[in-house]
Amino acid sequence: MSENLLEATGVQKHFPITKGLFKRQIGAVRAVDGIDLEVRAGETLGLVGESGCGKSTLGRLFTRILEPTDGKIVFEGEDITHKSVTQMRPLRRDVQMIFQDPYSSLNPRHTIGSIIAAPLQIQKIPTPQGLKTAVQELLELVGLNPEHYNRYPHEFSGGQRQRIGIARALALRPKLIVADEPVSALDVSIQAQVVNLLEDLQNEFDLTYVFIAHDLSVVRHISDRVAVMYLGKVVEIAERDELYRNPRHPYTVALMSAVPVPDPVRRDRAQRERVLLTGDVPSPINPPSGCRFRTRCWKAQDICATEEPPLVTRADDPESHLTACHFPVVSDEIVAGRRPATTPV
Repeated sequence: MSENLLEATGVQKHFPITKGLFKRQIGAVRAVDGIDLEVRAGETLGLVGESGCGKSTLGRLFTRILEPTDGKIVFEGEDITHKSVTQMRPLRRDVQMIFQDPYSSLNPRHTIGSIIAAPLQIQKIPTPQGLKTAVQELLELVGLNPEHYNRYPHEFSGGQRQRIGIARALALRPKLIVADEPVSALDVSIQAQVVNLLEDLQNEFDLTYVFIAHDLSVVRHISDRVAVMYLGKVVEIAERDELYRNPRHPYTVALMSAVPVPDPVRRDRAQRERVLLTGDVPSPINPPSGCRFRTRCWKAQDICATEEPPLVTRADDPESHLTACHFPVVSDEIVAGRRPATTPV
Protein backbone atom coordinates (compact mmCIF):
# COMPACT_ATOMS: atom_id res chain seq x y z
CA MET A 1 0.00 0.00 0.00
CA SER A 2 2.95 2.34 0.59
CA GLU A 3 4.39 1.90 -2.90
CA ASN A 4 3.63 4.86 -5.15
CA LEU A 5 2.05 3.95 -8.47
CA LEU A 6 2.04 7.53 -9.76
CA GLU A 7 3.96 10.61 -8.65
CA ALA A 8 3.40 14.20 -9.74
CA THR A 9 6.06 16.83 -8.97
CA GLY A 10 5.54 20.53 -9.59
CA VAL A 11 2.88 19.81 -12.23
CA GLN A 12 1.45 22.82 -14.04
CA LYS A 13 -1.07 23.26 -16.84
CA HIS A 14 -1.56 26.75 -18.24
CA PHE A 15 -3.99 27.32 -21.10
CA PRO A 16 -2.82 30.29 -23.22
CA ILE A 17 -5.12 33.23 -23.93
CA THR A 18 -4.50 34.66 -27.40
CA LYS A 19 -5.66 37.78 -29.21
CA GLY A 20 -5.69 39.13 -32.73
CA LEU A 21 -4.98 37.72 -36.17
CA PHE A 22 -1.56 36.39 -35.21
CA LYS A 23 -2.80 34.75 -31.99
CA ARG A 24 -0.48 36.73 -29.76
CA GLN A 25 -0.52 35.37 -26.21
CA ILE A 26 -1.74 37.96 -23.71
CA GLY A 27 -2.13 35.72 -20.68
CA ALA A 28 -2.86 32.22 -19.45
CA VAL A 29 -5.45 30.36 -17.43
CA ARG A 30 -3.46 28.71 -14.64
CA ALA A 31 -5.74 25.70 -14.22
CA VAL A 32 -3.15 23.58 -12.40
CA ASP A 33 -0.33 25.57 -10.90
CA GLY A 34 2.36 23.53 -9.18
CA ILE A 35 1.04 20.34 -7.62
CA ASP A 36 3.01 17.66 -5.77
CA LEU A 37 0.98 14.50 -5.26
CA GLU A 38 1.47 10.75 -5.13
CA VAL A 39 -1.00 7.93 -5.70
CA ARG A 40 -0.25 4.72 -3.81
CA ALA A 41 -0.83 1.33 -5.39
CA GLY A 42 -4.19 -0.17 -4.40
CA GLU A 43 -5.66 2.96 -2.79
CA THR A 44 -8.46 5.32 -3.73
CA LEU A 45 -7.29 8.93 -3.66
CA GLY A 46 -10.21 11.35 -3.47
CA LEU A 47 -9.72 14.72 -5.17
CA VAL A 48 -12.23 17.36 -4.04
CA GLY A 49 -12.87 21.06 -4.51
CA GLU A 50 -15.44 23.41 -5.99
CA SER A 51 -16.00 23.77 -9.72
CA GLY A 52 -13.12 25.37 -11.59
CA CYS A 53 -10.39 24.46 -9.09
CA GLY A 54 -8.52 22.24 -11.59
CA LYS A 55 -9.58 18.73 -10.48
CA SER A 56 -10.59 17.45 -13.92
CA THR A 57 -7.56 19.07 -15.57
CA LEU A 58 -5.28 17.28 -13.09
CA GLY A 59 -7.02 13.98 -13.85
CA ARG A 60 -6.43 14.48 -17.57
CA LEU A 61 -2.77 15.25 -16.86
CA PHE A 62 -2.44 12.00 -14.90
CA THR A 63 -3.80 10.04 -17.88
CA ARG A 64 -1.78 12.21 -20.29
CA ILE A 65 -4.86 13.23 -22.27
CA LEU A 66 -3.32 16.67 -21.65
CA GLU A 67 0.39 17.45 -21.65
CA PRO A 68 1.74 19.41 -18.66
CA THR A 69 3.11 22.91 -19.15
CA ASP A 70 5.74 22.17 -16.53
CA GLY A 71 6.56 19.61 -13.86
CA LYS A 72 7.03 15.85 -13.93
CA ILE A 73 4.66 12.86 -13.91
CA VAL A 74 6.10 9.42 -13.15
CA PHE A 75 4.10 6.20 -13.53
CA GLU A 76 5.63 3.00 -12.10
CA GLY A 77 9.06 4.63 -12.12
CA GLU A 78 8.79 5.76 -15.76
CA ASP A 79 8.67 9.43 -16.72
CA ILE A 80 5.56 9.92 -18.88
CA THR A 81 5.49 13.74 -18.77
CA HIS A 82 6.18 14.42 -22.43
CA LYS A 83 5.59 11.07 -24.11
CA SER A 84 3.96 11.29 -27.54
CA VAL A 85 0.63 9.67 -28.41
CA THR A 86 2.50 6.74 -29.99
CA GLN A 87 4.77 6.33 -26.97
CA MET A 88 1.79 6.45 -24.61
CA ARG A 89 -0.14 3.73 -26.45
CA PRO A 90 1.42 0.77 -24.53
CA LEU A 91 0.75 2.62 -21.25
CA ARG A 92 -2.94 2.98 -22.08
CA ARG A 93 -3.30 -0.62 -20.92
CA ASP A 94 -2.39 0.50 -17.42
CA VAL A 95 -4.01 3.95 -17.20
CA GLN A 96 -7.68 4.46 -18.09
CA MET A 97 -10.33 7.10 -17.41
CA ILE A 98 -14.05 7.14 -16.61
CA PHE A 99 -15.61 10.39 -17.81
CA GLN A 100 -18.14 12.57 -16.04
CA ASP A 101 -20.85 12.70 -18.68
CA PRO A 102 -22.19 9.24 -19.60
CA TYR A 103 -24.10 10.80 -22.50
CA SER A 104 -21.33 12.54 -24.46
CA SER A 105 -18.54 10.05 -23.67
CA LEU A 106 -20.16 7.29 -25.79
CA ASN A 107 -20.37 7.50 -29.59
CA PRO A 108 -24.11 7.39 -30.44
CA ARG A 109 -23.38 5.81 -33.85
CA HIS A 110 -21.68 2.74 -32.38
CA THR A 111 -23.21 -0.20 -30.56
CA ILE A 112 -22.08 -0.75 -27.01
CA GLY A 113 -20.42 -3.96 -28.18
CA SER A 114 -18.14 -2.05 -30.56
CA ILE A 115 -17.53 0.69 -27.97
CA ILE A 116 -16.29 -1.77 -25.34
CA ALA A 117 -14.41 -3.88 -27.92
CA ALA A 118 -12.46 -0.87 -29.27
CA PRO A 119 -9.70 -0.88 -26.57
CA LEU A 120 -9.18 -4.63 -27.05
CA GLN A 121 -8.84 -4.18 -30.81
CA ILE A 122 -6.58 -1.13 -30.65
CA GLN A 123 -4.24 -2.78 -28.14
CA LYS A 124 -4.42 -6.12 -30.03
CA ILE A 125 -5.41 -8.00 -26.87
CA PRO A 126 -5.93 -11.73 -27.62
CA THR A 127 -9.43 -13.00 -26.85
CA PRO A 128 -9.33 -16.84 -27.00
CA GLN A 129 -13.10 -17.14 -26.53
CA GLY A 130 -13.80 -14.53 -29.20
CA LEU A 131 -14.24 -10.76 -29.05
CA LYS A 132 -18.01 -10.89 -28.58
CA THR A 133 -17.73 -13.26 -25.63
CA ALA A 134 -15.07 -11.05 -24.03
CA VAL A 135 -17.30 -7.98 -24.34
CA GLN A 136 -20.35 -9.83 -23.01
CA GLU A 137 -18.33 -10.94 -19.98
CA LEU A 138 -17.43 -7.30 -19.32
CA LEU A 139 -21.08 -6.29 -19.60
CA GLU A 140 -22.05 -8.96 -17.10
CA LEU A 141 -19.22 -7.85 -14.81
CA VAL A 142 -20.67 -4.34 -14.53
CA GLY A 143 -24.23 -5.56 -14.04
CA LEU A 144 -25.61 -5.21 -17.58
CA ASN A 145 -27.39 -7.81 -19.71
CA PRO A 146 -24.88 -9.47 -22.09
CA GLU A 147 -27.68 -9.86 -24.63
CA HIS A 148 -27.73 -6.07 -25.08
CA TYR A 149 -24.44 -6.30 -26.97
CA ASN A 150 -25.97 -4.87 -30.17
CA ARG A 151 -27.91 -2.00 -28.62
CA TYR A 152 -26.98 1.68 -28.97
CA PRO A 153 -26.20 4.12 -26.14
CA HIS A 154 -29.49 6.04 -26.49
CA GLU A 155 -31.36 2.88 -25.47
CA PHE A 156 -29.84 2.97 -21.97
CA SER A 157 -30.40 5.12 -18.89
CA GLY A 158 -27.74 7.39 -17.42
CA GLY A 159 -26.67 4.84 -14.82
CA GLN A 160 -26.46 2.10 -17.43
CA ARG A 161 -24.39 4.31 -19.73
CA GLN A 162 -21.96 4.99 -16.91
CA ARG A 163 -21.65 1.23 -16.40
CA ILE A 164 -20.81 0.93 -20.11
CA GLY A 165 -18.09 3.54 -19.58
CA ILE A 166 -16.77 1.55 -16.63
CA ALA A 167 -16.75 -1.65 -18.72
CA ARG A 168 -14.77 0.15 -21.45
CA ALA A 169 -12.21 1.42 -18.90
CA LEU A 170 -11.97 -2.07 -17.38
CA ALA A 171 -11.49 -3.91 -20.69
CA LEU A 172 -7.68 -3.66 -20.61
CA ARG A 173 -7.44 -4.57 -16.89
CA PRO A 174 -5.65 -1.30 -16.03
CA LYS A 175 -3.69 -0.62 -12.87
CA LEU A 176 -4.91 2.98 -12.47
CA ILE A 177 -8.36 4.41 -13.25
CA VAL A 178 -9.02 8.13 -13.04
CA ALA A 179 -12.75 8.56 -12.36
CA ASP A 180 -13.76 12.13 -13.21
CA GLU A 181 -16.95 12.80 -11.21
CA PRO A 182 -18.42 9.45 -12.34
CA VAL A 183 -21.66 9.82 -10.37
CA SER A 184 -22.34 13.58 -10.41
CA ALA A 185 -24.60 13.35 -13.49
CA LEU A 186 -26.61 10.44 -12.06
CA ASP A 187 -29.74 10.26 -9.95
CA VAL A 188 -29.01 9.94 -6.22
CA SER A 189 -30.64 6.49 -6.11
CA ILE A 190 -28.22 5.29 -8.80
CA GLN A 191 -25.09 6.91 -7.36
CA ALA A 192 -24.73 4.37 -4.53
CA GLN A 193 -25.03 1.46 -6.98
CA VAL A 194 -22.24 2.82 -9.19
CA VAL A 195 -19.98 3.64 -6.21
CA ASN A 196 -20.49 0.13 -4.78
CA LEU A 197 -19.73 -1.34 -8.21
CA LEU A 198 -16.46 0.58 -8.35
CA GLU A 199 -15.52 -0.71 -4.89
CA ASP A 200 -16.33 -4.31 -5.84
CA LEU A 201 -14.25 -4.04 -9.03
CA GLN A 202 -11.36 -2.54 -7.07
CA ASN A 203 -11.34 -5.49 -4.68
CA GLU A 204 -11.64 -8.03 -7.48
CA PHE A 205 -9.00 -6.61 -9.83
CA ASP A 206 -6.70 -4.78 -7.37
CA LEU A 207 -7.36 -1.42 -9.01
CA THR A 208 -6.06 1.99 -7.97
CA TYR A 209 -8.47 4.94 -8.26
CA VAL A 210 -8.12 8.69 -8.44
CA PHE A 211 -11.72 9.62 -7.61
CA ILE A 212 -12.57 13.21 -8.58
CA ALA A 213 -15.74 14.62 -7.02
CA HIS A 214 -17.33 17.60 -5.33
CA ASP A 215 -19.73 15.50 -3.24
CA LEU A 216 -17.94 15.06 0.08
CA SER A 217 -20.31 12.31 1.23
CA VAL A 218 -19.41 10.11 -1.75
CA VAL A 219 -15.71 10.86 -1.31
CA ARG A 220 -15.87 9.87 2.35
CA HIS A 221 -17.49 6.57 1.45
CA ILE A 222 -15.01 5.45 -1.20
CA SER A 223 -11.65 7.14 -0.49
CA ASP A 224 -8.63 6.04 1.51
CA ARG A 225 -6.94 9.45 1.32
CA VAL A 226 -8.36 12.82 0.30
CA ALA A 227 -6.65 15.80 -1.37
CA VAL A 228 -8.45 19.16 -1.29
CA MET A 229 -7.86 21.58 -4.20
CA TYR A 230 -8.46 25.31 -4.45
CA LEU A 231 -7.69 27.45 -7.50
CA GLY A 232 -5.10 25.12 -9.03
CA LYS A 233 -3.36 24.21 -5.76
CA VAL A 234 -3.63 21.33 -3.29
CA VAL A 235 -4.30 22.93 0.10
CA GLU A 236 -4.70 19.84 2.29
CA ILE A 237 -4.03 16.07 2.09
CA ALA A 238 -4.81 13.50 4.77
CA GLU A 239 -6.15 10.04 5.44
CA ARG A 240 -9.93 10.07 5.01
CA ASP A 241 -10.95 9.67 8.65
CA GLU A 242 -8.30 12.12 9.83
CA LEU A 243 -9.40 14.80 7.36
CA TYR A 244 -13.11 14.53 8.17
CA ARG A 245 -12.46 14.41 11.91
CA ASN A 246 -9.81 17.14 12.03
CA PRO A 247 -9.79 19.49 8.99
CA ARG A 248 -7.00 22.04 9.30
CA HIS A 249 -7.27 24.35 6.28
CA PRO A 250 -10.01 27.01 6.54
CA TYR A 251 -11.25 26.09 3.06
CA THR A 252 -11.60 22.43 4.06
CA VAL A 253 -13.51 23.48 7.19
CA ALA A 254 -15.90 25.50 5.03
CA LEU A 255 -16.42 22.56 2.68
CA MET A 256 -17.09 20.17 5.56
CA SER A 257 -19.61 22.54 7.12
CA ALA A 258 -21.66 22.47 3.91
CA VAL A 259 -22.22 18.70 3.98
CA PRO A 260 -25.92 17.95 4.70
CA VAL A 261 -26.57 16.24 8.05
CA PRO A 262 -29.59 13.86 8.13
CA ASP A 263 -29.85 13.69 11.96
CA PRO A 264 -32.08 16.61 13.15
CA VAL A 265 -30.21 17.02 16.44
CA ARG A 266 -26.80 17.08 14.80
CA ARG A 267 -28.19 19.23 11.96
CA ASP A 268 -29.16 22.06 14.35
CA ARG A 269 -25.68 22.10 15.82
CA ALA A 270 -24.05 21.96 12.39
CA GLN A 271 -26.11 24.92 11.18
CA ARG A 272 -24.88 27.00 14.11
CA GLU A 273 -21.30 26.18 13.08
CA ARG A 274 -21.82 26.67 9.35
CA VAL A 275 -19.01 28.58 7.62
CA LEU A 276 -20.33 30.73 4.78
CA LEU A 277 -17.55 32.02 2.55
CA THR A 278 -17.93 35.57 1.29
CA GLY A 279 -16.90 36.76 -2.17
CA ASP A 280 -16.30 34.86 -5.38
CA VAL A 281 -13.49 32.52 -6.38
CA PRO A 282 -10.69 34.66 -7.89
CA SER A 283 -9.87 34.28 -11.57
CA PRO A 284 -7.27 31.61 -12.43
CA ILE A 285 -5.92 34.09 -15.00
CA ASN A 286 -4.69 36.39 -12.22
CA PRO A 287 -4.78 34.53 -8.88
CA PRO A 288 -4.05 36.38 -5.61
CA SER A 289 -0.51 36.64 -4.34
CA GLY A 290 0.64 34.50 -1.45
CA CYS A 291 -2.14 32.19 -0.26
CA ARG A 292 -4.82 31.95 -2.93
CA PHE A 293 -7.59 31.48 -0.40
CA ARG A 294 -6.76 34.64 1.57
CA THR A 295 -9.37 36.81 -0.19
CA ARG A 296 -12.15 34.63 1.28
CA CYS A 297 -10.49 33.47 4.50
CA TRP A 298 -11.56 34.66 7.94
CA LYS A 299 -8.08 33.94 9.38
CA ALA A 300 -6.05 35.84 6.77
CA GLN A 301 -3.28 38.14 8.01
CA ASP A 302 -0.58 40.24 6.33
CA ILE A 303 1.80 37.32 5.82
CA CYS A 304 -0.86 35.49 3.78
CA ALA A 305 -0.62 38.15 1.05
CA THR A 306 3.16 38.00 0.72
CA GLU A 307 4.20 34.39 1.38
CA GLU A 308 2.66 31.28 -0.16
CA PRO A 309 2.22 28.68 2.62
CA PRO A 310 4.05 25.39 1.96
CA LEU A 311 2.18 22.08 1.99
CA VAL A 312 3.67 20.55 5.15
CA THR A 313 2.75 18.66 8.32
CA ARG A 314 1.66 20.98 11.12
CA ALA A 315 2.19 20.55 14.86
CA ASP A 316 0.23 17.73 16.52
CA ASP A 317 -0.84 16.29 13.14
CA PRO A 318 0.08 12.83 11.77
CA GLU A 319 2.92 12.75 9.26
CA SER A 320 0.45 11.97 6.45
CA HIS A 321 -1.66 15.09 7.17
CA LEU A 322 -0.33 17.98 5.10
CA THR A 323 -1.76 21.50 5.17
CA ALA A 324 -0.88 24.64 3.19
CA CYS A 325 -1.88 27.34 5.68
CA HIS A 326 -0.01 29.85 7.85
CA PHE A 327 -2.77 29.74 10.50
CA PRO A 328 -4.41 26.29 10.41
CA VAL A 329 -7.70 25.82 12.23
CA VAL A 330 -7.41 24.15 15.63
CA SER A 331 -9.86 21.50 16.84
CA ASP A 332 -11.28 23.59 19.69
CA GLU A 333 -12.14 26.34 17.24
CA ILE A 334 -14.22 23.92 15.17
CA VAL A 335 -15.96 22.26 18.12
CA ALA A 336 -16.89 25.49 19.85
CA GLY A 337 -18.14 27.00 16.61
CA ARG A 338 -16.30 30.27 17.22
CA ARG A 339 -16.51 32.27 14.01
CA PRO A 340 -15.45 35.84 13.24
CA ALA A 341 -18.05 38.52 12.66
CA THR A 342 -17.17 38.62 8.95
CA THR A 343 -18.41 35.04 8.57
CA PRO A 344 -22.23 34.98 8.70
CA VAL A 345 -23.88 32.02 10.38
